[in-house]
Amino acid sequence: MTDDAPVTDEPDTRRLDDLLEDLYHGQERISQADIYRRAVAAELPAHWLTRIAALPEGEYAVDEAADLLGGSVT
Repeated sequence: MTDDAPVTDEPDTRRLDDLLEDLYHGQERISQADIYRRAVAAELPAHWLTRIAALPEGEYAVDEAADLLGGSVT
């Protein structure tokens, strides 16, 4: 059995980036709890939920959240 999907060491960040762009539209800072709630509602994969849950409580600007989570939104 072969898998045609390319193998990479980098997880796909597209869904995370899309979530962050949507969350921060018109917002300067978002709390860790709000990011997590929206990620759950968006059904992000477990590895992203784990990373978001591990963020310290507080509010984050989009560039801070992307940097800490490994996204590419700036």
